[in-house]
Amino acid sequence: MFSLRVALRYLFSKKTHNAVNIISLISVVGVAIATMAIVCVLSVFNGFEDVAARSLSRFDPQLKITPLKGKVISNADSLALIINNIDGVKKALPSIEEQAFAITNNKQMPVNIKAVANDYAQVYDIDSTIIDGDFMLKDEDCSYTTISVGAAIKLQTRPNIYDYLCVYVPTRTGKINPANPITAFCVDSLIISGVFQVNQPEYDADHIIIPLENARTLLEYTTEASAIDVSINDNHNISDIALKIAAIIGNEYSIKDRHAQQEQSFKMISIEKWITFLMLAFILVIASFNIISTLSMLVIEKDDNIVTFNALGATRKMITRIFMIEGWLISTVGGVFGIIIGVGLCLAQQWGNFIKLNGDPSQLVIDAYPVRVEFTDLFVVLALVVIVGFITSQITSLFTRQRLNK
Repeated sequence: MFSLRVALRYLFSKKTHNAVNIISLISVVGVAIATMAIVCVLSVFNGFEDVAARSLSRFDPQLKITPLKGKVISNADSLALIINNIDGVKKALPSIEEQAFAITNNKQMPVNIKAVANDYAQVYDIDSTIIDGDFMLKDEDCSYTTISVGAAIKLQTRPNIYDYLCVYVPTRTGKINPANPITAFCVDSLIISGVFQVNQPEYDADHIIIPLENARTLLEYTTEASAIDVSINDNHNISDIALKIAAIIGNEYSIKDRHAQQEQSFKMISIEKWITFLMLAFILVIASFNIISTLSMLVIEKDDNIVTFNALGATRKMITRIFMIEGWLISTVGGVFGIIIGVGLCLAQQWGNFIKLNGDPSQLVIDAYPVRVEFTDLFVVLALVVIVGFITSQITSLFTRQRLNK
C-alpha cells in the first residue's frame, strides 16, 4: 500500500527536471497511440467480418446438411420432408453442387453448378443479387439458368431468349463409345434468364444456378442430392434447430451454419487480424522502451527520497517496488487512454463513416471502412498493455537495485 501511494504521487506530481516531465508525457502518449491503433485495427477487421457475413446470407443457407460419407444423400427428398416437420424450420430444400462444362456462342468454360428446387427464391433472397435480367428456373416450355457475373464475362453473354447455355456433365453410368466421344457426356440446354453477383469470388467467378430436375437428369439421379439447404424461422435459434435436426437424422450427416460453410474465408480474416495484432504489439513494445528511460531518470532524480526512505526504515525491496508500480501505472494509464480514444474513434466511424475506401464507389460493396468494437478485443489489448508494463518494470527494477547498491 505504501509503495502504491508513493508511485501515484510520483506519477502525477511535477518533477524537478523538465526533461523527466517531458519523457514521462512521451511515454504515456506513445503507449496510448500504439494502444489506440491496435483497438482501431482490430475493430476494422471485425467490421470486414460482418461485411463478409452479410454477403454470405444472400447465397449460403442458414444450415447446410451434407453426408459424412460419399458424395450424395441417397434419400434426400424424404429426408427434406422429415426436416420440414421440425418446429422452427422454415424450409428444407434438396440441392446439388457439381462441376460441369458450359458452352455458348462459341465460348466455353468449366463451371460449378448449383441446382435448386422451384421454390428456392421464396426462401433465399436471390433476387437482391441479380444485376441483369431475372431469376427464373422453369416455366411451361423452358428451363432457365442464372449465371454469375464472372461466367457472364468469360462466356461473353447476357440474358437472351435466343441464346442457349449448353451444360455438359460426364456420363455416370453405361459404356463409352470411343468412336463417338460425345456419348461420354450428358448435355442440357438452358436459357440464360439473369446474371447474379454476391461479391464473393468463389461464387461470382464460375457459378451457375439451374433447376434441380435438370441437374438430376444430367447426373442420372432420382431422389439424390449433394446437400439439403435449411432456412430457419426468424424467432428461432439456429444452434437449437441444428441440435434438433441432428437428433432426428442421426450422426451420418454434417450440419454446418454459414460460418462453418465458409470456414476458410473467416479463418483467413481471423489470421490476418491477429497477425496484424502481433505487428502492432511489437510497435507497442518499442513504444514502451520510453518507460524504461522515464523510470531510470526518475530513480536518479529521487535519490534524496530514496535516502529518506532508507532512514525511515524502508527496505530495498519496498523501494524497488515503488518504481515497478510506477512503470505499471505509466503503461496502464497510457493503455486506458488509448483504449478510450480508440473506442471513441471507432464509434465515430460507425456513426459518421468519415474514413472512406479508395476506389470506384459503384464497384464497392461499402464506401467506408466498417468497424465493430468487441469487448474481447479490448480485454486482450488491455492485458497486453499490462504485460508489457510488467516486463518494462522488471527491467527497470534491475537498474533500481544497482542504484541502491551504490
